[in-house]
Amino acid sequence: MSGTRAWHLASRPSGLPDMTNFELKEVELEPLGEGTVRVENRWLSVDPYMRGRMNDTKSYVPPFEIGAPLQGGAVGKVVESSSPDLAVGDTVFHTMGWREQAVGEAKHFTKVPAMGVPDEQWLGNLGLTGATAYFGLLRVAEAKEGDIVFVSAAAGAVGSAVVQIAKAKGMTVIGSAGGAEKCAWVRELGANAAIDYKAGPVVKQLMEAAPKGIDVYFDNVGGDHLDAAFACARNQARFAICGMIEDYNTGSNHAFRYIMRMIAARIRMQGFLYFDFLSDMPDFYRDMGGWIASGKVKSRETVREGIEAAPQAFLDLFSGANMGKMLVKL
Repeated sequence: MSGTRAWHLASRPSGLPDMTNFELKEVELEPLGEGTVRVENRWLSVDPYMRGRMNDTKSYVPPFEIGAPLQGGAVGKVVESSSPDLAVGDTVFHTMGWREQAVGEAKHFTKVPAMGVPDEQWLGNLGLTGATAYFGLLRVAEAKEGDIVFVSAAAGAVGSAVVQIAKAKGMTVIGSAGGAEKCAWVRELGANAAIDYKAGPVVKQLMEAAPKGIDVYFDNVGGDHLDAAFACARNQARFAICGMIEDYNTGSNHAFRYIMRMIAARIRMQGFLYFDFLSDMPDFYRDMGGWIASGKVKSRETVREGIEAAPQAFLDLFSGANMGKMLVKL
């Protein structure tokens, strides 16, 4: 047997996690059995949803176990194979991240399509984050040409993809981000307006940016942003609820001042998960691949180096330290 290093959950966090909740340990990799492969990870993804898995609560995915290796999106190369489905040298993406190498059945690894894009794109615009943006905006919110779209966390991985998809589809886009630099980048992506939530109340800024109201809200934040969307929603507005990062580490519930507008404006609000649309991934690859090739969708990554950097990269998501997708390069 050979070994590899992997980050483990040392303890369950209360509130915002810190480095004491993580432990980097050597683990033994089992010899390959029939139909299994060994993958050397090259890129690791850290994503806000992982915070929920650190709690011992029932959710759409099982919680991380204390003392067990953490899991997350990763892209790597097959370095050993006993499966006819994957060959040595194949590039694959999978969910056994937070570690340097992974061993498992070939069915748990997906060979990346030959699209001539950098490997890290399979964790960003061509991966979970891009697909979340695509399906949330176009399928859940049913956004269409001419709609006025409001996007929170517009400088983040999912939000920046939403901005660009909406523009590619002929929509007016208002993005919210924290700070002048991030707002400038959101405008560079094509947003018609950018709100700096650190500069003043979101609801006032959104009313000024969208005097006619909004048709679609793509929510990554919750809290004041969601309340502002209630305040500014037009009749028959559609809200796609992707993540409420504002409350991930507090456990508190926001008091919504404008939620009663849901009734009069007949607002439709729907939560969703990437996994709901796996059968439609060919549509996503076709459209997103075309937008990337044409330059309509661009990527930006915040990259940290080395397996040692993974926990801090994850923690930095909650202070807005990333522009675009946060990745760890091994």
